Amino acid sequence: MAEDFARAVEDGLKLGKRIYMGKDRAVQPPKPLPLMERSMHFYLPSAPMVYAVISDPRIVDNPDIPSYQPHVHGRLDPPALIPLQMNGVNLDVDCYGDSAFVQVSGMWRVHCVMRSRSCDCRIAVPMGDEGSILGVEIDLPTKSYSTELIGVEESKGIQNIAKPEDGQFLKPHIFTLTIPKIDGGTYISMKLHWSQKSSYNDGKFTLTVPFNFPEFVTPAIRQIPKKERIQLNVSSGIASGIVYQAVSHPFQESKRDGGHIGLLYEANVMTWSHTDLSFSYGVSSGNIFGSALLQSPSLYDIDQRDIFCIYLFPGSQQGKKVFRKEVIFVVDISSSMRGRSLESTKNAINTALSKLSPEDSFNIIAFSDETFLYCTSMVLPSEESIERASEWMSKEHSEGNGTNMLIPLQKAVEMLSNTPGSIPMVFLVTDGTVEDERKICEWMDKRMKNGGSLCPRIHTLGIGKFCNHHFLRMLAMLSRGEYGAACDLDTIDSQMQKLFSKGLSTILANITIDAFDNREQIEVYSSCIPDLSSESPLTICGRCQGSFPDTLKAKGILGDLSSVIIDLKIEKAMDISLDKISARQQIDLLTSQAWFSENKQLEEKVAKLSLRTCNISEYTRMILLEKGKIERDTDTTGARKVSKKGDACKLLDSAEPKKILLQILTVGFGDLLATAENICPGSEEEILPEVAEMLNKATSNCCGRLCRHCCCLCCIRCCSKMSNQCSILLTQLCGAVACVGCSQLCALCCPQEG
Repeated sequence: MAEDFARAVEDGLKLGKRIYMGKDRAVQPPKPLPLMERSMHFYLPSAPMVYAVISDPRIVDNPDIPSYQPHVHGRLDPPALIPLQMNGVNLDVDCYGDSAFVQVSGMWRVHCVMRSRSCDCRIAVPMGDEGSILGVEIDLPTKSYSTELIGVEESKGIQNIAKPEDGQFLKPHIFTLTIPKIDGGTYISMKLHWSQKSSYNDGKFTLTVPFNFPEFVTPAIRQIPKKERIQLNVSSGIASGIVYQAVSHPFQESKRDGGHIGLLYEANVMTWSHTDLSFSYGVSSGNIFGSALLQSPSLYDIDQRDIFCIYLFPGSQQGKKVFRKEVIFVVDISSSMRGRSLESTKNAINTALSKLSPEDSFNIIAFSDETFLYCTSMVLPSEESIERASEWMSKEHSEGNGTNMLIPLQKAVEMLSNTPGSIPMVFLVTDGTVEDERKICEWMDKRMKNGGSLCPRIHTLGIGKFCNHHFLRMLAMLSRGEYGAACDLDTIDSQMQKLFSKGLSTILANITIDAFDNREQIEVYSSCIPDLSSESPLTICGRCQGSFPDTLKAKGILGDLSSVIIDLKIEKAMDISLDKISARQQIDLLTSQAWFSENKQLEEKVAKLSLRTCNISEYTRMILLEKGKIERDTDTTGARKVSKKGDACKLLDSAEPKKILLQILTVGFGDLLATAENICPGSEEEILPEVAEMLNKATSNCCGRLCRHCCCLCCIRCCSKMSNQCSILLTQLCGAVACVGCSQLCALCCPQEG
């Protein structure tokens, strides 16, 4: 999808060269890159963008200065995407610890379509690390649009369903939304909302927000004023003072109050920002430290228990002793992993092996419907053993068509059952779903309860959209491990390196909080507290009934196997919304628990939280609301008003908005059929789920008569891969067969007319 989008933008830039912008130009017409410099990533959005969707090239023209373009025959299929020019932009960021909430408001104009015609406009929202879309608001002269979340049951009554390209994730961090039929020359006012995470490295948080605009979105007319503004508010929540170390734009401090700081940048510019917003600030300390934030719920919160967030920070990495590690990599090598997925996995494992200490040990287990063991015992990470392991992974194993996950996991845990003085770890990498996932979680849960002081940590990584990411998160949670996802093939290597690095740098294990012993009064969203890594802080969120303890202590085991007690400072959160900060984590963790326990009450709890915080979930759907505007020409008594000449028309929102149901935006609970058929990640079918289900039901009675060895889903997938010429030929053939069938039927019904 990303490649198709990039090609459409490239076609749009070529088409945009037809537009005559007058003599007083501020920028040259957009020029596509030379062939040697072209890259798909160049045409993908690196800042919020709006594109005109052009199917008919005849409508492309300057809405203010018609240039009488030569007639163009034909239509564009797929449509071209012409980037719209932007007339103003504001960026507002509220940063709380490692969470950031972003709002971009701006004005775009349909500068490339003649006034008498209209086109669809596609919005693209690139987000930062672990970005999650919260909402989109569009205001037009005669109507407005906004996104909204509704329950799954309510969504079943909506008949108007959007096409995949009209509302989807182009990539895991790029959300796109299409607004239908906007007239040429129209100004589009828009607000975009999303949340994302800040990265952490050696006691320093770094926030990066996509804000790099290409030159061709700058208005071509010199007289148009161009003003950009960035407001950045930072509340550390855990530090008494903020010392920022690096900024991307020339900010000025607008306020400073203890752990809160406000930065402002605004300027009249010739061209829009060519740099992402980047901001770093330190929370470094020599030792492991932490604090607890407590806040009362809002009046609109259904759950009226107090909210708490506990932060644990690794402090400075200097002198920190990590655990001695016994590591086993359990890798899916089924047919669907062949190619890029498996190669990226092998490269990441090689890099991880090179980072092991001489006293560590490792092993590798590959599995499909069979299990392959690199060595019958654990191996020390010498140069020779790592090279042999790399050669073994590159060797062609008998890749099966199945995926049996339980046996290799049991084998790995068994090999790590007696590892005194070290922390055992299993890294599970897969792209598929298996039927016994709940059985695997139950086995792991029992193993943790009956195990020793340092049970094996299972760190999981899911590749693509066919694996059950909620199972992998639950399995990691039960074993105090970490979970990672690489839904896009381009991110496999980076996400795997991130997971391996985080797991291998554990500095505090078996963490407990003394107040959590009273489970009747305190609910912790995570059923088990994961270990603390030197690569990132640890956040523990939950709810408390009644009074929260005055003192709080965290206990754990250090890398030298000694015990440590950390006093946590308790503070009232004043300018920080803990509900917003914890919402995404709470939804993800509770969804995995709801899947595991098959608990309907948990599902309803997740749905209500999703609706209240505008975070998408498996139990809600996103819709696009279209509200028309009507002229306010009557007063409060019902008498018609007579506007004076020159008065601007006043518009009100109409009563009944039109609802458009977007496609499912979440990862789902895995795809057993795709796993069984060994479909590779990245080759997801383009058929709408609703259409596929409808066709399957409609033709379920005729499959057996047509072909005993073919199913409707196979026919749908086959037809979706046909070329246009083949589709035309098949249509003509079916029409001819239908005519012959009708002729025979007429002959049977009316034999006298022969």
